[in-house]
Amino acid sequence: MGTVGTAVGAPPRPGLRERKKRRTRDALVRAALELIATRGYEGTTVDDIAAAVDVSQRTFFRYFASKEEVAFFVPRLAESHVIGAVRERPPGEAPLEVLRRAVLDSWDGINEAVEQLVPLELHMRVYQVIESTPALLAAHLRRAEELEEELARIIAEREGLDVDADPRPRILVAAFGGVIRVAERRWSAGDDFSATAMRDLMTTCLDHVGPALVGNWRTKGAPNRHTET
Repeated sequence: MGTVGTAVGAPPRPGLRERKKRRTRDALVRAALELIATRGYEGTTVDDIAAAVDVSQRTFFRYFASKEEVAFFVPRLAESHVIGAVRERPPGEAPLEVLRRAVLDSWDGINEAVEQLVPLELHMRVYQVIESTPALLAAHLRRAEELEEELARIIAEREGLDVDADPRPRILVAAFGGVIRVAERRWSAGDDFSATAMRDLMTTCLDHVGPALVGNWRTKGAPNRHTET
């Protein structure tokens, strides 16, 4: 039975202490991303982040295990939305279409979730820093592998497969992850660093998956390098 002013089935509103903790965490995220976008990752310290929020280093470590963890807080949030979107795709949908639609259809929702924490423009600036900072890029790629494994297991479950016996879910997700990585690299090498540009590149790259895998790439007039022996 619902209480007055609360919708039946609605999650309870966090208590005052929990709301204060969330505000501190969010303030640390915003401060960290502002500093990283301005000074670079190596030029930003945990002490800098804590000082920007007027808390101690000890308080910072109550919320985050490291500077790397706070730098990736927003990308991890986006990933959780994609995972949720994959789980919610209609049964019977082809696995590749599940992944494609999960990313593209949840794009606006991801951006809205990001903007509840930080301006979307700031998030994209930090994405540029990730792409140009070896330590962050390595961490990003490492996490991408973990995400691919999680997605492969979800796809296998949807299809009634044993992910350890049937290689197809991991092959599919690895190919899909490669497409996303191509889009990220093209975005970071371009001159439009907006979220819209990133989405457009992902759409273009995903639209090329089928032709790239099974199509004939040879252009008319291309030289035939095969030589008979």
